[in-house]
Amino acid sequence: MFDPKLCQSLDDHQLVRLSLDDSNYYYCLMSRYEKQLAAYVHHLTFLSQSDIDDIIQNSFVKAYQNLNDFDFDFKFSSWIYRIVHNQSVNFLKKSKKTQTLNIDDDYSEITNWLVSDTDIEKQTQDSQFQDYIRLILAQLKPEYQQVLVLKFLQDKDYKEISHILQKPMGTVATLINRAKKQFKTIYDQNQY
Repeated sequence: MFDPKLCQSLDDHQLVRLSLDDSNYYYCLMSRYEKQLAAYVHHLTFLSQSDIDDIIQNSFVKAYQNLNDFDFDFKFSSWIYRIVHNQSVNFLKKSKKTQTLNIDDDYSEITNWLVSDTDIEKQTQDSQFQDYIRLILAQLKPEYQQVLVLKFLQDKDYKEISHILQKPMGTVATLINRAKKQFKTIYDQNQY
């Protein structure tokens, strides 16, 4: 029998097991991840809130339909992020909207990390400079934007990013390295 008090005390794997017998426990998982996933889609795409809500809802439905296939060797969060990522990409393809990095006020960590290997002085506190960094980030290839959003805005480790994007960890490291190089190239070409 469903006990809503258990939602807080159980880990994701326990909730998945309970959800297989009682769909009410799946709502615990949904409420646990809904805001994070919406923020991820927001940062990954430039879509309206209603489109983001549709992607999240469709992703939860797809995940529930495939819950029997969940691999307990992985984190549930990585699995649901992968589904949301795929749903976002499919939505963009169907609607023919372009993928754009949408970094609002939470990009200082990316800025600090990206500029750490460049010869840029400590200008990251300057708001004009941060606007400039935002423009450079928007020029990166979508696959580079994806790894940066997952790494720095969603705080995912390489293993989780690998699982979400379905790419080997070495490829994730390569993508992050290439993103950094592309960032530096664009920066050097446009000297602030």
